[in-house]
Amino acid sequence: MAKKKQIGRRVEGWKAKSWYKVYTPETYGKVYIGDIVSADPDNLIGRVMAVSLGEIIQDYSKQYIKMRFRINNVAGDAAYTEFIGHEVTRDYLRSHVKRRTSRIDATVTKKVQGGRELQVTITCFTLNRAKLSHVHAIRAKMLDVVDRLAKEMDYETFAKAAVNGDISREIFKESRTIFPIRRIDVIKSEAVSTAAQKAAAIAA
Repeated sequence: MAKKKQIGRRVEGWKAKSWYKVYTPETYGKVYIGDIVSADPDNLIGRVMAVSLGEIIQDYSKQYIKMRFRINNVAGDAAYTEFIGHEVTRDYLRSHVKRRTSRIDATVTKKVQGGRELQVTITCFTLNRAKLSHVHAIRAKMLDVVDRLAKEMDYETFAKAAVNGDISREIFKESRTIFPIRRIDVIKSEAVSTAAQKAAAIAA
């Protein structure tokens, strides 16, 4: 009898829950990216959904870019999100590692127009092995370009520029005179949470 009661409670619990459709921010076209279930729509706020950029824009060549969105608003059966970061796959990075070349990394956190902060990691692959002086010069140029663009853009624009290659192209254009460069990518970005957001996430 006890087992039957437990099963009944579980069924009743699922009946009390509702499904919500999750959408990307307007910056990414408010594209449907999946469903999520909850008994209370307020409990959805702060939940994170992960999906590839390829699925969002229907371009298989972008499957290696993994996007993260956080639910920040629920209206009816629709849950809307904000972009909180991206990262390229390890397989993608490994495919660009070559012998007798250099890989140069730089990670920096920047405050954009409006006051929000985004941490970005940039990776440069050179055509040949670079001297230490060239490595330092390229890394300095990376940081200089990111600093300048962060001052010119708001959060949504800067975050999208990190994902779609605008930041990478600008760094490439300004760094190629220092040393022959094969490729530059922003391999990761992450929104810097405020103390209030961290506390809310822990409470949830």
